[in-house]
Amino acid sequence: MVAPRSASAPRHLWLEFINTDSTPAGIDALASFGAYVDWLERAGVLENERGGTLQRRALLQPAGATAALLEARRMRSALRALAERGPTDERPRAFALAELNRVLGRSAGMRRVEQLEDGRFVRSFVTTGDAFAGLLIPLVESATDSLVRGELGRVRRCTGTRCVRVFFDASKNGSRRWCAMGTCGNRAKANRFRKNTRSRNRDKETG
Repeated sequence: MVAPRSASAPRHLWLEFINTDSTPAGIDALASFGAYVDWLERAGVLENERGGTLQRRALLQPAGATAALLEARRMRSALRALAERGPTDERPRAFALAELNRVLGRSAGMRRVEQLEDGRFVRSFVTTGDAFAGLLIPLVESATDSLVRGELGRVRRCTGTRCVRVFFDASKNGSRRWCAMGTCGNRAKANRFRKNTRSRNRDKETG
C-alpha cells in the first residue's frame, strides 16, 4: 500500500522526484532499485513495511525490479523535460502527457479515501497484481494535479551555477530565481560581490 497523500496544501512531489538526479550529495537516488525504494520511503510515498517487502521481492524477482527502476528513470526524464521546457515547447509537453497517461492507463489498484488519527482526510492507492505496480502512481498524480491546476508556468529551474534543481515559484510576482536562498541564493550573491569588488579594484588601478 502506498503511504497516504495529504489533501491539504499541494505538495509538488513530482518536482522532488525530478530532483532525485541532483541530490546535495551528488548521488542519483535512482541509481538502483533499492535506492529508489529508499527515496520513496523518505519522501513519505511508501510505507516502511511495504518498502521492506519490495526490497525482499526484488531479490526474488530482479527482472521486475529492474523494469520498475527503468520505468521510473524514463518518467523522471520526461518530467524534467516538461518542467524545464514544457511552458514554451509543445514537444516535451506532448511526450510527458503520453508518459503520464501510459502509466495511469495501466495502473491496477484501488484508490481510497482514508481518515488519519488527527482527523485529516487523505487519498491513497492500493496496488493489486504486480508487486512493483503502482510505485509511480503518487508521482504521476502529483504531476497531473499540478498540470490541472495550471501551475506549469510557475515551475522554474534554479539559476544557480551548476545547479539543475527545479522548483515551484510561489512568489507573488513570480520572480524567484533559486531553489533555496540559503544555498544557491547566497552563493550567487557572494559571487556577485566578489565580481563587483574585482571591478572596483581594477577601476582604482586604472583611475
